[in-house]
Amino acid sequence: MPKQLFSRTPVLAGGNAAAKREEIREYFHSTLDRYEQLFETLRGDAAYFKKPISLRHPLIFYLGHTATFFTNKLLLAGLITERINPKMESMFAVGVDEMSWDDLDTTHYDWPSVEEVRAYRRRMRETVDRLIRETPLTLPIEWDSPWWTIMMGIEHERIHLETSSVLIRQHALEYVAPHPAWEPYRKSGAAPDNQLVKVPEGTVQLGKKKDDPFYGWDNEYGTHIADVAAFEASKYLVSNQEFLEFVQADGYGTESYWEEEGRAWLKHAGAKHPTFWIRRGAEWELRLMTKEVSMPWDWPVEVNYHEAKAFCNWKAAASGQPYRLPTEDEWYRLYEVAGLSEVPAAAPAEANIHLDHGASSHPVNEFAQGDFYDVVGNVWQWTETPIYPFDGFDVHPHYDDFTTPTFDGRHNLIKGGSWISCGNESLKNSRYAFRRHFFQHAGFRYVVGAAPAIQHGSHYETDKLLSEYAEFHYGDIYFGVPNFPKALAELAIAAMGDKPAYKALDLGCASGRAAFELARHFDEVTGVDFSARFIGQGVQLASQGVLRYTLTDEGDLVFYRERTLAGLGLDTVRHKVAFYQGDACNLKPIYTGYDLILAANLIDRLYDPAKLLTSIHNRLNPGGILLIASPYTWLEEHTKREAWIGGFKRDGESFGTLDGLKEILGAHFKLIQGPTEVPFVIRETRRKFQHTLSEVTIWEKIA
Repeated sequence: MPKQLFSRTPVLAGGNAAAKREEIREYFHSTLDRYEQLFETLRGDAAYFKKPISLRHPLIFYLGHTATFFTNKLLLAGLITERINPKMESMFAVGVDEMSWDDLDTTHYDWPSVEEVRAYRRRMRETVDRLIRETPLTLPIEWDSPWWTIMMGIEHERIHLETSSVLIRQHALEYVAPHPAWEPYRKSGAAPDNQLVKVPEGTVQLGKKKDDPFYGWDNEYGTHIADVAAFEASKYLVSNQEFLEFVQADGYGTESYWEEEGRAWLKHAGAKHPTFWIRRGAEWELRLMTKEVSMPWDWPVEVNYHEAKAFCNWKAAASGQPYRLPTEDEWYRLYEVAGLSEVPAAAPAEANIHLDHGASSHPVNEFAQGDFYDVVGNVWQWTETPIYPFDGFDVHPHYDDFTTPTFDGRHNLIKGGSWISCGNESLKNSRYAFRRHFFQHAGFRYVVGAAPAIQHGSHYETDKLLSEYAEFHYGDIYFGVPNFPKALAELAIAAMGDKPAYKALDLGCASGRAAFELARHFDEVTGVDFSARFIGQGVQLASQGVLRYTLTDEGDLVFYRERTLAGLGLDTVRHKVAFYQGDACNLKPIYTGYDLILAANLIDRLYDPAKLLTSIHNRLNPGGILLIASPYTWLEEHTKREAWIGGFKRDGESFGTLDGLKEILGAHFKLIQGPTEVPFVIRETRRKFQHTLSEVTIWEKIA
């Protein structure tokens, strides 16, 4: 009986909406089933609460994360209006990429039990199943359709199917057990001798349009066209046998083979060989996901970028030829000359991908693709290219920080997919990038080419909104209007008087200027914002002290700006500031014990402002100060009308936002200052500015 294929990512077009609805429903349930089956490889509940590696959460987080992702995104899309479990939806929201705003301190988490998370997953499954059955469906499903957000949740779960399998592989063997659904391939033999194959010059066109029939992540859209010079590429992925030569040549002990960042990683990790290799006396074994096996020398080696790059540098030093990793553009040339196409919908792939051929790598000479092997599948392939946005890049409003935090020059693209890459991951257009010291099911092939590897990244922030906020927070003063975040911080500090000034919270901190200004007075300041895109600017300033961005002059013309904390007189306080991503309406319990909370231009952008305001007193110390600033620009695109706290008629009379604030805060606060109007100016172009008045009220906690 032929093996049942794991369902493919659906085509989001067609003429039969009822059939498409059922196809997506099956895709949803099969994805959740397979993900939950992955966790059946864990040996007992204790395995869920022990970190596999220090840079990641324990696996209980990932069991919960993908489920709460559905809830959080469906709320944003307006498909649901009520949370399932606010505590879990906050706890499991972020912490998957070692960003500065990821909170990996286990003392900050009171993890629920495994059964409690499974119960949550069941409730989420019922909710999404109902939505799939009942939500009106019009084909094609496009970027702004609510169904796009449903697909987003499913494809997100498939990403974590792969990344969680890596964490299980990194877990101590005592915590995992073999499973019949996750059996590795068993064939192995002598590795083939690798050789270089010529690839002629050609032009590649990357990126896709919004009407592409498959779901895609934001970084896939736009346009990039490049002429690729002729090069040579290795016929096979580098095998364990081929990489052994580098190990035996003291490659890990020779600094000259390693790039500067790689040397730092090598010193920190103390690595002597690939992380999944195990030395047993004179023999070598390989750690797979659930077991250790005798070294399959003809399987692809799995390493991080630094190890792959060091191997290439070793080859270059020994041969005098310019060995390096391929660029993203060169990988697409390989794809074209190999004559490849997408994974078939109803037949096994002619590649070790999509779980079509077991739960592990295969020999590097098993899947021929043109003159090469494994251009697609087996293991991901590291490239020289840090991920960057194509021309025309845009973020999706329901996941604005999927890619943008990785446009930092530190996340390199991996191409081709692995044995467990499913759904969107298996598509030609997919673009995934990881920090260079991370491990995935990733190896490499090498190229030899006279053309250098072109880097597309820019150290200047070019996103229009982020650039405008960078200037708003750190830039010039316009029309004599003082810097708004600084002015609010000064008002807050003045209101503190001689009160204790240990901890302050800048809630809705955006790019972070007020947090730095508050650090002049407070011992510790925390900045929290829903958008990782914004706090990335604060993080960069806190770590590097400098922020570069572009400002629109007119049309396509721009100015380049550089701002430093030293130039603002803030360099001496940056060590007191930390930034985290969070939902103001559903904050983690750790955000408490503050002497001041500043909420600037926040309440009229929240989906449920009353939820924040009715509980914010719990986060302040007795006598603590709350400063609220807002222009009260209530818009249904941010806050459904029934959730507005003012700006409407009630009982025939005008009911303003200040009335709402007094009504909600009155039980726990007294108004001690204001209302006062504080102006601010946001520059859009050289000749276009926004001038706004924000009403400031200052409250003291009394109960």
